[in-house]
Amino acid sequence: MNTVLGSDVRQTLDHFRRSVDQLFENFYGFPSETGRMIPSGTGSQWMFSPAVETNWGDTNLNLRAILPGVPQNDVKVTVQNNQLIIEGERKTQEGSAKSGFTQLTYGRFRTEIALPAGLDLDKVNCHLHDGVLDIQIPVAEKARPRQIQIQAGEQRKGIPA
Repeated sequence: MNTVLGSDVRQTLDHFRRSVDQLFENFYGFPSETGRMIPSGTGSQWMFSPAVETNWGDTNLNLRAILPGVPQNDVKVTVQNNQLIIEGERKTQEGSAKSGFTQLTYGRFRTEIALPAGLDLDKVNCHLHDGVLDIQIPVAEKARPRQIQIQAGEQRKGIPA
């Protein structure tokens, strides 16, 4: 596609894509349901929410956020008012052409997850590896299920009716 015709087609498609993106930004305030425009001091800033999954272990609540290409220094995890907040930024690669095609979302991201009661929020553990942020939050000792011993006693006869 290095011909003059190919270049014209690429420019036309890029112009069409930018026009559609601008149309959605102006009409809805953001181009997709996974992101939103956040007002800032100098205008609006594009933000998106990373994909997150949760599951319960025997002693932990486990969360996993998918953050491909995001280094540890560009991610911040905080706990505030029983909310886990994951925020940061996915930056474009240096030297990537602005007219290239991508299905990845770049820019600032933020997600807030309401945490249930009974977790030990002072012992949150995070580990970022291979574009996956694993978070473990231990269940507080008081909230863990415990087995109650059943005592055997002498048998009693029922009261006749």
